[in-house]
Amino acid sequence: MTVVVTHNASRQRFEAAVDGQLCVCDYQLRGNVMWMTHTGVPTPVSGRGIAAELVRVALEWAEHKGYRVEPSCSYVEAYMRQHPETQKLLAR
Repeated sequence: MTVVVTHNASRQRFEAAVDGQLCVCDYQLRGNVMWMTHTGVPTPVSGRGIAAELVRVALEWAEHKGYRVEPSCSYVEAYMRQHPETQKLLAR
């Protein structure tokens, strides 16, 4: 399944619409740190890797922009632990 992720900069989140369900990865920018605050995938579409794709795209964007990342969302924190290549982005 291909998940199309878009950046909604005005709402500070990455979004994907899957089967009519809105999936999100929210963030807040504080200086040069991107605080990733929430990842949400509705139950009807969960388990398809949507959250992982949202976080992957968000981290790719942060790296491209030169931001450090603070994973204040437990899902983002777990994702970053499982993907060592993202550790270089950590603000900690």
